[in-house]
Amino acid sequence: MKKDIEQLKQLENQVLWLACWMIHNANHLRKKDDGDVKVGGHQASSASIVSIMTALYFHVLKPEDRVAVKPHASPIFHAIQYLMGNQTREKMENFRGFGGVQSYPSRTKDIDDVDFSTGSVGLGVGITAFASMIQDYLQAKKWAKDKPMGRMISLIGDAEMDEGNIFECLQEGWKHDVRNVWWIIDYNRQSLDGVIKEGLWERLETIFKAFGWEVVRIKHGSLQRAAFAEPGGDKLRDWIDNCPNQLYSALTFQGGAAWRKRLLDQIGDQGDVTALIERRSDDELSALMNNLGGQCMETLVDAFESIDHDKPTMFLSYTIKGWGTPLAGHKDNHAGLMTPTQMEILRKNVGVDTGDEWEKFGAIADEKKTQAFLDQVTFFSKGTRRFNADAVPVGEPVKLTDRMQSTQAGFGKILDAIGKRDDKLSERIITTSPDVTVSTNIGGWVNRKGLFDRKVLQDTFKDEAIPSAQKWQFSPDGQHIELGIAEMNLFLMLGAAGLSHSIFGERLLPIGTVYDPFVARGLDALNYACYQDSRFMIVGTPSGITLAPEGGAHQSIGSQLIGMSQDGLAAFEPAYLDELSVVMNWAFDYMQRDGEGDPDERTWLRDETGGSIYMRLSTRPLEQPIWREDEEFKQGVIDGAYWWRKPGANCDVVIAYQGVVAPEALEAAGRIGEDRRDIGVLACTSADRLNAGWTAAQRARRRGNVGAMSHIERMLAELPPHCKIITVTDGHPATLSWLGAVAGHETIPLGVEHFGQTGTVSDLYSHYGIDADTIVSVAQNLVTGRPLRNLRAVV
Repeated sequence: MKKDIEQLKQLENQVLWLACWMIHNANHLRKKDDGDVKVGGHQASSASIVSIMTALYFHVLKPEDRVAVKPHASPIFHAIQYLMGNQTREKMENFRGFGGVQSYPSRTKDIDDVDFSTGSVGLGVGITAFASMIQDYLQAKKWAKDKPMGRMISLIGDAEMDEGNIFECLQEGWKHDVRNVWWIIDYNRQSLDGVIKEGLWERLETIFKAFGWEVVRIKHGSLQRAAFAEPGGDKLRDWIDNCPNQLYSALTFQGGAAWRKRLLDQIGDQGDVTALIERRSDDELSALMNNLGGQCMETLVDAFESIDHDKPTMFLSYTIKGWGTPLAGHKDNHAGLMTPTQMEILRKNVGVDTGDEWEKFGAIADEKKTQAFLDQVTFFSKGTRRFNADAVPVGEPVKLTDRMQSTQAGFGKILDAIGKRDDKLSERIITTSPDVTVSTNIGGWVNRKGLFDRKVLQDTFKDEAIPSAQKWQFSPDGQHIELGIAEMNLFLMLGAAGLSHSIFGERLLPIGTVYDPFVARGLDALNYACYQDSRFMIVGTPSGITLAPEGGAHQSIGSQLIGMSQDGLAAFEPAYLDELSVVMNWAFDYMQRDGEGDPDERTWLRDETGGSIYMRLSTRPLEQPIWREDEEFKQGVIDGAYWWRKPGANCDVVIAYQGVVAPEALEAAGRIGEDRRDIGVLACTSADRLNAGWTAAQRARRRGNVGAMSHIERMLAELPPHCKIITVTDGHPATLSWLGAVAGHETIPLGVEHFGQTGTVSDLYSHYGIDADTIVSVAQNLVTGRPLRNLRAVV
């Protein structure tokens, strides 16, 4: 063990240098073009956690363990990967540059073995708990039970603990008896703008213990503990334990002489403790006072190796921000950058020769011995740990026979029909919902598949013979994970489940349901999941002012624009059951694709890369058309639009609609059609895919592919120049307003821009101007010729 500790200390030195040099080099390269690029936070935050990460990656971790690295520790992570041959010098030299290593660890942008992307603080913490729950889910299934169990580990900045989603996650973890989770708090007591408030450690320990976590405090290093055993050491320990955070940081920055003066002034002449201090030189005293547990390799290894259980564990690891650098302890060090002179001092301190700054072992004397040590490191013994999983066959779309039905109810019926199958699709779907399972219409699926828990929990209502529509039993066989009312947790769960094929090597097809307006409450975690290329389906329902009696708090406006703007997410809003069935069937396949990014030259969409799905559904029952099965219809639904009523050569007006306002659009078209020939009705199932294809085709043309044409461009090319377009949707009018720019047709967008209110659907549609009367009235004002005889009075 002693030999290992000495080798770890040498590696710690090398990693610190590489990280600091990478940051310094990036700032030097980019300052000319970009000014002060403010990468100083990386230097200080990286330094504080270098010991922890060295101990973990080179000694403690197993290949099945997964780590979410705190955002500002990215240089340390990449330096470690560089030493292991998983990162290139070229990309290290281009840190923060185009094509270089990312500022924050990224699964999709970095080439090295990133387990979880980080960047938006707090989210990398929470996803480890949900990844552990998914690991438990897989362990309970006969087709994945032999997978080795790993620890899901998060490295956390103490200021990061201000993020609310962490505490939402703690409660959810307690509900689901989370295990195999380590959260290691880098307790350097400094944030971006100042020093952490006194006593935070007590609050954190109390909270974690309340939720059933083991708490391990790593406060004093081996030098300090040895000094405490000397005569007078108890007094020194009392002084350290009671020293305010700001003072400890300030004295660290000032150095040994300042430590000596302050200690002697405050402790006074007490004989034994004074002698303890005086026996040490200024450098030795500084080393002693800076020897916190989180920077002591022996202490860290002992703490990590002491855990012999799967109980969730929080390590409160005391560190000094900027440790080992001239920035150590200064309250401004987050934005601070070492000067060339300071970097030269650091270079000499770690023993790197001039010209060897980028060498893997520039600070290590015995390269051969170190390489032999690295070759035996357990965590890297199986190479990179990015798995693949076979695609799950999807089968045929579910055909529903309802004559009057809503898309929300249809979604539940389709899911229930899949649940009746004895196939892999039925087996690999996992659903989750934040306490709205019944009201988002997946109660039937849950009745059939059950709720997941590692233990069997009986349904007391059933046992007591009390009638209930919800026949829910918890068991390891269950395929639904019920969450509390916290949308951030929903999207973190979907993010973890949607990475199962890559992290655990087992394919899951996660589906989450949530009230559509509350998609926005989890938007940061949704973006985070998509950034990691997680694969899932999110169903936002009910939606819009169509949820009339509920009032404005439950009526979404801008969620369509979220679907359009979110990278990695294909958004749909089907109006009818046959459209919904086509979309769902395609979506299960799309969620599993992992091809190249070349666009389909028919649509200019990069469909082979795959992605996640967002469906916006409604509780409004619509009279269903005769079930349509022709291939042109199906392809139009997937591509984003089809002609419900194809325009003629002399078309004056096209009504383009998306979603549940289909009856209003069709009624208006019928009334206008009595006086205007060739009127067209464009059924848009995905403004997102239409817009994405259009913008992609434009990019292709700018790059020289003059024949590039998107689906919507081909459709609107059929219209005469004088034709007008009226767009209508139960959502923000900007969703479809851009259609006029495709081919230059005058366009009037109708939609909802202000918070809704209670009322009937017809009242609200009329008030917000998305009813048939308004559409007809707008058409009358747009087209020339005799008045429309069928125009009704609009109040």
